[in-house]
Amino acid sequence: MKFGKEFASQMVQEWGKAYMDYNYLKGVVKDILIFRQKNAAAQSSGRKKSLKRRVSMYRAFSGLTNRLSTPRSNNEDEVILVSGVEQEGIIGAAQYQTTFLMSSEAGGEYELVFFRRLDDEFNKVVSFYREKVEEVRKEADELSKQMDALIALRIVVEKPPVDINGAQSQTRTDSAVIEAKSHMDAIQEIEMSGEEKNTGIIEEKTKNFTDFRPAPLHVLYDVTVNILPETPISTLKNILKASNSELKYNQAELRKAEERLRKAFMEFYRKLRLLKSYCFLNILAFSKIMKKYDKVTSRKASRSYLEMVDKSDLGSSDEVSRLMERTEATFIKHFANGNRRKGMRALRPHVKREKHRVTFFLGLFSGCSIALVAAIIVSKHARHLLQHKESAQFMENIFPLYSLFGFIVLHMIMYAGDIYFWRRYRINYPFIFGFKQGTELGYREVLLLASGISVLSLAAVLSHMSMEMDPVTRSYKVLTESVPPILITLLLIITFCPLNIVYRSSRFFLIKCAWHCILAPLFKVSLPDFFLADQLTSQVQAIRSFEFYICYYGWGNFRQRLTTCQKSDVYKIFYIIVAAIPFVARLLQCLRRLFEEKDNSQGLNGLKYFTTVVALVLRTLYEQNKGTTLRVLAIAFSGITTIANTYWDIVIDWGLLQKNSKNPWLRDKLLVPNNAVYFAAIVVNIILRLTWMQLVLDFEFSFLPKKAMIAIVACLEIIRRGIWNFFRLENEHLNNVGKYRAVKSVPLPFNHEVDNTIHSNA
Repeated sequence: MKFGKEFASQMVQEWGKAYMDYNYLKGVVKDILIFRQKNAAAQSSGRKKSLKRRVSMYRAFSGLTNRLSTPRSNNEDEVILVSGVEQEGIIGAAQYQTTFLMSSEAGGEYELVFFRRLDDEFNKVVSFYREKVEEVRKEADELSKQMDALIALRIVVEKPPVDINGAQSQTRTDSAVIEAKSHMDAIQEIEMSGEEKNTGIIEEKTKNFTDFRPAPLHVLYDVTVNILPETPISTLKNILKASNSELKYNQAELRKAEERLRKAFMEFYRKLRLLKSYCFLNILAFSKIMKKYDKVTSRKASRSYLEMVDKSDLGSSDEVSRLMERTEATFIKHFANGNRRKGMRALRPHVKREKHRVTFFLGLFSGCSIALVAAIIVSKHARHLLQHKESAQFMENIFPLYSLFGFIVLHMIMYAGDIYFWRRYRINYPFIFGFKQGTELGYREVLLLASGISVLSLAAVLSHMSMEMDPVTRSYKVLTESVPPILITLLLIITFCPLNIVYRSSRFFLIKCAWHCILAPLFKVSLPDFFLADQLTSQVQAIRSFEFYICYYGWGNFRQRLTTCQKSDVYKIFYIIVAAIPFVARLLQCLRRLFEEKDNSQGLNGLKYFTTVVALVLRTLYEQNKGTTLRVLAIAFSGITTIANTYWDIVIDWGLLQKNSKNPWLRDKLLVPNNAVYFAAIVVNIILRLTWMQLVLDFEFSFLPKKAMIAIVACLEIIRRGIWNFFRLENEHLNNVGKYRAVKSVPLPFNHEVDNTIHSNA
């Protein structure tokens, strides 16, 4: 692999703009090469004419030739001079400038441009590196304070007899002294941002019992323990809670504080690794481009320039390495019980390996699904099911019973396609969604789950295709009619199974986000929460299928395939309510973000979902009762919400249709190289949004039953949502890139009341 591709593949995508622009500099070097080739071709004819004469002259004056061929001094070899200019008001932050000494030669202007752009890139990289180093230094100071508070909390919870001033109690037992001494050892551990301590002094103090002083517990008076989930209930509890006049904590609080600080250390260490990789890759890139320049120009400029690189903060600063060592030591001591292997396994990134069995079972289940589809078609024609007198009632029930699984499978297939293209265009979806490192599902795993559900549902359909009624009881077999709820029960058991099978981490992540959607106003809204809620708004018919299950198996006579509850007013009311639940959840999420973030756009977004709820209610009422007034209102509100949702999709969620962007009517930064893809996506999104109107406008097709038409429209909405997912996350990724956000923000367990500040980033 060429270095340019390897460089692009290994860079941190969120910091992409801060890396050296290797491709541009490579293009400048290529321009120098082209000029030299043209210049050499132009002079070749004149050189051939005088070649023999020049050779004879060198032979005649061999003494002169030998004298001139003596090695030149270092000063004669230099083609560039590199100097650093201190910035005003900033100590140690120099701007580097390169003076090209051969600008008067032919083609010197090309090389001058190269060094000017090289300096710009190097200063950009060094400036970004300095900024990030200063940032991690401050975060290290904060983590040091957090660690002091955690150690003091451990002492309080484990209750060694120590008073607030650190004096030993007169009634202390020998075992208590030993226990407290172990805490003192922890306090004297390597600090995250302090100066290096003299190890001899530390050893002397730890060996001398008489000089022992326990940890200063007064730090707990200056902080509050912030371990409760951020909900209105916890906020109310914190307001009503009295100040800490006494240090009273329990094991649960200690455990939660330790877990939160453990995650903060892991994210901090990950940021240090990214920063170290950033430094290494850029140094390597400057080395490669200078060697390429030397090769093209036959000069020796790389040594001087790379010496400057080595002396700069980028090459000489070892603060990141020292912070990594201290982080490792602290994490291993306090969160891995001194087990280095265990601690480093938690700190280092987990590389997910592709498994061959996933591909094997994906192919197996896909083939079985195709075979089952063929078997269903053959069975339908062989048994003449559509000609049977009970076929109309059978089809009326079969669509809502099994379309649920079809909607789920289709949505999973679209999500798998999204993952494939996110990976192809290097969109960091695991970071954006906040997946636990190494546990995110790839498109193969998602397709495997989809094909597995497909096999189960198609097998259930095949087993359900029976028109034989018991002549005595005038009913169908209970087992045959109970296949759909049995299948749903099986899928729910797998979903909520606590055992570490079938991607438990991803299942629990989905359950957590779904719970946050159900209790939308009670939880702080994160991207996975509202992203899942948006997915649910495209699964209205699937949610209504659950209501049909309750109606069919709870109040209907499923043994005779009869349902009477669909005509009841209660069913009709809940038919509206269950469909509005996802939109109401998104409305509540928008309101929560409006009050917390003071973002007026969230108010407009909430208004959009409110009009959608109104349009949905009016459309459903029109389907149930008909009437001109309801139809007019349903069409009006459906038109308004369709226009609003389409505009929001394209302009806000996707960030497109920017009039003055570099890419006309799109946006400045695009990850898909073909601009036509974006325009095609806009057109498709508009068309699929308009299909939502067809149920109100009463477009009927003689060859399609109404249930089938509803299912097709629902499938088109799922396809539209799958397309929306890709561009929505692309825009989110570019926003993260613009703000250089490459590491998750972890709330810290202790808030410092003295400084009246809340540190929320680790």
